[in-house]
Amino acid sequence: MTQNRIFLTLLLCLPFGASNSFAAGPMPPGSGRAAVIATVGANDAETRLIEIYKDIGAFRIAEAREKADALVASYPHFRLGQLVRGDLLMMAARPVNTFGAAPGAPADKMRDLRAEAMVRIQSLQRRPDPELIPKAVLQVGSDQKTVLVVDAKRSRLYVYGNEDGTLKLQTDYYISQGKLGVNKLKEGDQKTPIGVYAINGRIPGQKLPDFYGIGALPLNYPNEWDRRNGRGGSGIWLHGTPSDNFSRPPLSSDGCVVLTNPDLQALYGSTEVGKTTVLISDGVEFITKAAWNKEHKAFSQLIEEWTRDAESEDRSKLLANYSPRFRSGQGENLNTWFNRQQKGLNGAHGLTVKLSDVSMFLYPGENDVMVGTFTQETSIGKSRNVIRKRQYWVKEDSGWKIIYEGTA
Repeated sequence: MTQNRIFLTLLLCLPFGASNSFAAGPMPPGSGRAAVIATVGANDAETRLIEIYKDIGAFRIAEAREKADALVASYPHFRLGQLVRGDLLMMAARPVNTFGAAPGAPADKMRDLRAEAMVRIQSLQRRPDPELIPKAVLQVGSDQKTVLVVDAKRSRLYVYGNEDGTLKLQTDYYISQGKLGVNKLKEGDQKTPIGVYAINGRIPGQKLPDFYGIGALPLNYPNEWDRRNGRGGSGIWLHGTPSDNFSRPPLSSDGCVVLTNPDLQALYGSTEVGKTTVLISDGVEFITKAAWNKEHKAFSQLIEEWTRDAESEDRSKLLANYSPRFRSGQGENLNTWFNRQQKGLNGAHGLTVKLSDVSMFLYPGENDVMVGTFTQETSIGKSRNVIRKRQYWVKEDSGWKIIYEGTA
């Protein structure tokens, strides 16, 4: 029994003692064993699993067995729960010298379950400090209730609520991603894309094979930036799991982001088709509110200056906001596109431009790329035009310039 306890304690303590900090960000204050359970809305099955691991680490084996029995009774298809329960039962009969010690168990299945266990523990132990903000989220539109931030490196999806322009971490979920990781380039490469996406639909489970679980939230992959950079493929969704499998290993999808069915069901309540933004990143950087305020102010000023130039009778002022490398969605160069856009506006008097529902995000995986989306209302006298627009800004030697602009 001593061998059992020492082995499992060492195994389960490894993630808690890891020295790696948050990807490209500071280590959250108060990290440690207590932080594992101090979660914000973590799903029930995962919370109960971590409680079991805590009991094992504290030598409370009887309590751990009782909780494991209850866990698998509630979630009979949670294979990780079944695994830890099997180990606990086996410890009563003989030494357990490895995690997932069932005789004859397939090595690949055990490897996947061990990976899932480690990812869940590490991610919950190293939770985002609620006082920090994801650097990539510069501004959430006033029409957006939430923004979803996927950290592929930690197999985690964070749900941030928009509370009068202030981001608040509401909850987070374990996720699975592409079998071959991230940075999708083409159809069938089994990778999850990195970028800024919008939920553009909702498919109920009744219209899908059981493989996708209770349903799916399709994303607008490939987006404008993907197409500009020659990235192909399609059908990237947030979706659930088959009815006979509670969760999937961290690297197991063909490119989609996969959640457990209970988590996806909860996510439905905080997402809106056409409004909810999903950032997928291979590591999330968190910054202080003061640093975020500085970033937000700088990029807000960019958009405000563009708006003022759009109202100017001197169209050359507006043109100066655009990069010589600009290409429209139809492949037009800057001069061709700009002249077409400005047709009928040259010399116009009393032109006013108002923006609303503005969102701004730094593009994950790219150096100095910002994507802004907003509703633009343009008025000349009694004439009024309203359009939903998206811009991609890049940092060049001469400053930040627009490299793409089109309808959103």
